[in-house]
Amino acid sequence: MPQSVVSRALDQASELDRILAEDRLRPAFQPIVELDTGQVVAFEALARVHGASSLARPDLLFDAARREGRLVELDWACRLAAMRDAIAHGLRRPLFLNAEPDALGAPPPADALGLIEEAESRFQPVVELTERELSDHPSTLLDALPTIRRRGVGLALDDVGVEPRSLALMPLVDPDVIKLDLTLTQAPFSADLADTVHAVNAHAERTGAFVLAEGIETTEHLLRARALGATHGQGWLFGKPGPLPAASRMLGPPLTLPTGGAEHDLGEGTPFETVAPLLDVREGPKKLLLTLSRQLEAHAERLSSAGVLLSTFQTAERFTGPTRARYARLSEELAFVGALCEGLEHHVDRHVRGASLDPGESLTTEWDVCVLGAHFAGAMVARDLGDAGPDMERRFMFGITYDRELVVKIARRLMRRLTPTRNR
Repeated sequence: MPQSVVSRALDQASELDRILAEDRLRPAFQPIVELDTGQVVAFEALARVHGASSLARPDLLFDAARREGRLVELDWACRLAAMRDAIAHGLRRPLFLNAEPDALGAPPPADALGLIEEAESRFQPVVELTERELSDHPSTLLDALPTIRRRGVGLALDDVGVEPRSLALMPLVDPDVIKLDLTLTQAPFSADLADTVHAVNAHAERTGAFVLAEGIETTEHLLRARALGATHGQGWLFGKPGPLPAASRMLGPPLTLPTGGAEHDLGEGTPFETVAPLLDVREGPKKLLLTLSRQLEAHAERLSSAGVLLSTFQTAERFTGPTRARYARLSEELAFVGALCEGLEHHVDRHVRGASLDPGESLTTEWDVCVLGAHFAGAMVARDLGDAGPDMERRFMFGITYDRELVVKIARRLMRRLTPTRNR
C-alpha cells in the first residue's frame, strides 16, 4: 500500500478520535412535507461535523469509522446527537434517523437509555434502512426488526429505485414509508422507472405505507413526484438541511405512520411448521414435488431483477451439480437467490447466498421453495417422511401457497438464516 494512503488513513483515524472525543457531531435537519398542503410533518436528521475537518463529508466519516472498527460507536453517537437536539428544540413530530445494520442490532450505550426513552416519549423515531442493509446483513436486520417495532419505532426503506433488490425485499421489511430515490424524481422516464412505480404503488396499496419522494428541487420535480404516487416529499424546494425551527413555528399536524408500532413477524420456526397448519397439506412423492418446485423456479425467472428465490435442500448432496448451475444462472437475473442445507459451505456459487444447517435440526427435514416478487408470491413447503426406498419415490407431506402474507413469513424464516456478505 502506498505510503500516502497509509498516512491519510492514520490522519483520518486521529481526526475520528477527535470528533468523537470532543463531541463535534452536529446534526442538520431537513423538513419532510405533505405534498398536498406543503406542511412540514416530520424531519430527517443528517450527520454533520462541527468545525473544519478532513472528515466533514459523511461518507468519509463513516468510511473511517468502518476501517477503525468504530462504526457502531459513530452510528449511535450520530443518532443520539440528533435526539438530543430534537428534544432541546421541542420537536413533536417524527424524526427520521439513518442507521447502520451493525449498529441496529447493537445495544445503545448504557448512559443513553434515559435520553432514548425521553426522545421516544416526545416524538416517534423512524429508522431508515436500505435494501443493501437487508441483502448484506439479513439475519442481523431481521432479528432487530421485531424489537424496533415493539418500541413503537417506525421503519422507512430508503433509496428505492437505485437497485431492483429494494423492490424485491420490500415485503420483508414491511416499511411505514417508502422513500423514492432522487433519481426517480429527476431522471428521464424509462421502463425501469415504470416497473419501480408499479411495484411501489402496489405495496403501498396493500399495506397503507406512505410514498415519499426525495430530491424535489423544482415545481417540475413536485409534479413528477405526485405522478409517481408520492404523498410526501423532501428536497431543496421545501428547505435545505439546517437547524430545527422553534416548536412554535412547526404548524400543522405531524405525520402519523400507518403501521408504526404494529407487531413484526419474529421469523421463528421452520417454514413447514409455520404455514402447514394453514394449508391443505397432502402426501406426495419426490418426483411430483420436483415438478412443482421447477414450476416455482420458472415463475422466479420471469420476475427477473425484482425477484427473490429461497430454497432448502436438506443436504448438500441433494443440492446437485445441475441444480447448483441452475441457481447460479438464476442469481445473475434475480435480485436475490439463497440456498440452505446441511454441509453447504463448498457448494454455493459466488452470487448465491447460502447457509449451512446443523445436522439434525428441523429445517434439514424440509424441502422448501419460496418465490417472492412485487406482483407474484408463491411457495412450496414439504417435510420428508423418512422413506428409505428409491429416491424419486421418497414421500413428503407438502403444501402449496400463493398467499402473499404466508409467502413473506416463509421468506423471513429462510432469509434470517443466511450469512452476511462480509463472512462469505
